[in-house]
Amino acid sequence: MRIALFSEVFLPKIDGITNRLANTIRCLEADGHECLVFAPDTAAPRFSKTRVVRIPSVPFPPYPAVRVALPDARVAARLAWFRPDVVHAVGPAVLGVMGIAAARALALPIVASYHTDFPRYVHGYGLGFAERAIWPLIRRVHGAAHVNLCPSRFTRDELAAHGLPGVGIWRGGVDAELFHPKRRAVAMRMRLAAGRPDGPLLLYVGRISAEKNLASFAEILAAVPDARLALVGDGPYRPALERRLAPFAAEGRVHFAGFLRDAELAAAFASADVFVMPSKTETLGFVALEAMASGLPVVAARAGGLPDVVVDGENGALYEPDKPCEAAAAIRRILESEGERRFLARLARKTAEGASWAAETQRLLDAYRRAIVVARQSRGTMRRMGALLFA
Repeated sequence: MRIALFSEVFLPKIDGITNRLANTIRCLEADGHECLVFAPDTAAPRFSKTRVVRIPSVPFPPYPAVRVALPDARVAARLAWFRPDVVHAVGPAVLGVMGIAAARALALPIVASYHTDFPRYVHGYGLGFAERAIWPLIRRVHGAAHVNLCPSRFTRDELAAHGLPGVGIWRGGVDAELFHPKRRAVAMRMRLAAGRPDGPLLLYVGRISAEKNLASFAEILAAVPDARLALVGDGPYRPALERRLAPFAAEGRVHFAGFLRDAELAAAFASADVFVMPSKTETLGFVALEAMASGLPVVAARAGGLPDVVVDGENGALYEPDKPCEAAAAIRRILESEGERRFLARLARKTAEGASWAAETQRLLDAYRRAIVVARQSRGTMRRMGALLFA
């Protein structure tokens, strides 16, 4: 199968969508499929065997690391040249809309997958006034696809409530060999704990941005006074968060580690004691799966798609996102009970082992085949309607 993928972000940028794409492309290539990626011009020109068509773009002012693609006639031309069996718009915004429009003009099957909670994100960038206009745009963009996907039941239900029924789930997976308890390393723990590895070490991995609810770490650290916190990642909210957590940083209890990749990231997960995810806007939360694969108990907000991954009392703990005191209580309970910590870690690892990228990619291929069938049926219906109209 020949697959054209449109994404608003791509490597070397690090985030959940680029992680999803990288692992999916590897699996597709391993199965003998050919891919072509359309991405902003900051993307790498090639990933593995897959070429990348880089489209001119400009920075998105509230978050310069995110690029906004500019209109480019090459989109339709390269798509026609590639002759894909299916077009997949991943988290479609500007570039994804270009791809969907070109695919419609070429009568190609279209899959669109929803990964970013745009209606909630706008509040984190001072654009809350735009929320009311976003849902009609989402309905229009995804309504042009033959098959729609999202990563969790929560997101599927929310999309249905806003007029997009019949959305399938493409959850995504985890590399359970890379992310593994065996990656635990004293040197990495020393690094994350800023040279003080003896006390409990909490870990957050992800974008450092306002919508992640990271300010709540101040209350969590105040309520767990012997714990240290390492934050892996970066983003526009980091200066404000550094100011918010300055009193704890002055005590040597907070360390901003920046971006880590591959084996270093796996070692960071395995070398901590508890993973904490306070975000209210996760459509799934890949980092929670990576933490679980690493044998790390997860304490996560009961919000978005996180409850699809974290089962309270079985492989982690959930708390109300506006009650960081509940998160602190769960963290203290896990840290104080070696038996509970080991129990949660074991079941977390078991959960992650059942979420392979190979299995998730097969589900994605099923969605591609379904889109091809739906597109063929739609064309047949249009021909029959035309025949009746002009009979």
